[in-house]
Amino acid sequence: MDLRKLKTLIDLVSESNISELEITEADGKVRIVKADPQAAATAPAPVMNVAQAQPAPLAVQAAPVQAAAAEAALTGHVVKSPMVGTLYRSSSPGAKPFVDVGQAVKEGETICIIEAMKIMNEIEADKSGTITQVLCENGQAVEYGQPLFVIE
Repeated sequence: MDLRKLKTLIDLVSESNISELEITEADGKVRIVKADPQAAATAPAPVMNVAQAQPAPLAVQAAPVQAAAAEAALTGHVVKSPMVGTLYRSSSPGAKPFVDVGQAVKEGETICIIEAMKIMNEIEADKSGTITQVLCENGQAVEYGQPLFVIE
């Protein structure tokens, strides 16, 4: 949605009796909610700052804490994604996965592929052992540092 159009919608809501406006178009969805000035002092922090389209500090702080708690629950050596991209567990659609739970792997052996910027990057085991957990599905988008496999 065009930034000028978004500003016009925000101005429309702020200058009218409308308390909430939601618009869905082909290129996205926008929801604008007018805050009650009296409730602003007691209301929790907003999840999204509409003017800047960035998460509020509260939302930014909560995500790493949850991720760290989930990662702490994993036992064994965690293989993490070295990049952002799309994970593929096999070399081609329909082929058997590089690794499965219970399979022994050697250090340097390819365990998955991450596609980033149209380049297929082979991800290798950084430790020898047995795959005890597969934490991502085939075709799933992965983030930098996201746990992919657990090796014991």
